[in-house]
Amino acid sequence: MSRDFYLYLGSRFASATAMTLLRASIAWHVYSVSHSAFHLGLIGLVQFLPALALTLVGGAVADSYDRRRIINAAQIVVSIAGTVLLYATHAGTVTLPLLYGMVLLISCAGAFEQPARAALLPTTVPREVFPRAVTIASTNQALAFATGPALGGLVIAAAGVTAAYATYLGLIAVAFVGIAALRVGARPEHARSAISLAAIREGLAFVWSRPVVLGCMTLDMFAVIFGGASALLPIYAKEILRVGPKGYGVLTSSLELGALLMSALLVLRAPIKQAGRALLSTVVVFGVATIVFGLSRSFPLSVAAYMLAGMADQVSVVMRSTAIQLSTPDELRGRVSSVNMLFIGASNQLGAAESGFVAALSSATFSVVSGGIGCLIVVAIVAWRLPALRHYRLETH
Repeated sequence: MSRDFYLYLGSRFASATAMTLLRASIAWHVYSVSHSAFHLGLIGLVQFLPALALTLVGGAVADSYDRRRIINAAQIVVSIAGTVLLYATHAGTVTLPLLYGMVLLISCAGAFEQPARAALLPTTVPREVFPRAVTIASTNQALAFATGPALGGLVIAAAGVTAAYATYLGLIAVAFVGIAALRVGARPEHARSAISLAAIREGLAFVWSRPVVLGCMTLDMFAVIFGGASALLPIYAKEILRVGPKGYGVLTSSLELGALLMSALLVLRAPIKQAGRALLSTVVVFGVATIVFGLSRSFPLSVAAYMLAGMADQVSVVMRSTAIQLSTPDELRGRVSSVNMLFIGASNQLGAAESGFVAALSSATFSVVSGGIGCLIVVAIVAWRLPALRHYRLETH
């Protein structure tokens, strides 16, 4: 692996740790101020709106300009937002509208950063080792996603949410330096294309013409919309399991700890041949684990169930990333990555909104359990309607 690949990994670890630390800290902060499941759900909706409006534009930008500069420009924006949160919290002037406003600003920046970062990865390694690089990068990301919430919970417990925002800013600075030191990605490897609706449509058409890739994205999106429980973790930590901020950090990171464990298993074992069948099976496991988590009143069982959900989800992440990047020419990688990011954003943010709003109308337990059941229904429909995905095999030659 190259020097640039390891710099990329270091920067990605810092930025992903920062992102998940901030996400957990804001959710804790919002619930501490509002004591409302509705307001937790509103975080997801505020995050989704810029993703819906800007992610496809961000993909077109990533195919036209220096991907390193796009990433670092976005990180400057999120640093400004983090500084505002730090100052307002320290001064005691933070409000719910301010929190939502900074979430909106950070999400706008992410709509440009994420497609550029995803399109940058294939340029850091030769094509022949890219499948292994994806698995390593996914493991690195899972470790970061597990570290961020756990670190956030520990920092909040020890020094308050103000210190968590300060930690976030330090991690963003490390990520900025890592990307700035890269030698690759200074410009796209192809002739610069104009940013236009036609360019955006070209990326959408490419995804639509690959039924297996489209099926993977669709399954992941709807399964997470219905089966995600992340938005309600502050309620589970405070009111249902009664484990406080430290337990909240452990609970929030357990999903990614499961993903990290699965990443390690995928690195050690041979590639999955019956990839479509394995994907559908793991989403079933994800739905069942979500139901168990929703019903559990035991902290160890809740952690174990959430870890199992993370393990199942990681199979989808690795397969989807490998299929998308290897089947996409460099001149389309930013736009195709942006479509994938839009699906991911829809699943995460709309899933958070759905969980919060249903919990506000009923209860957190009903929201999580019914979501897990909905996830199982989605698997059945996709398996029935997309036989190409069900029979998809991974060809390594």
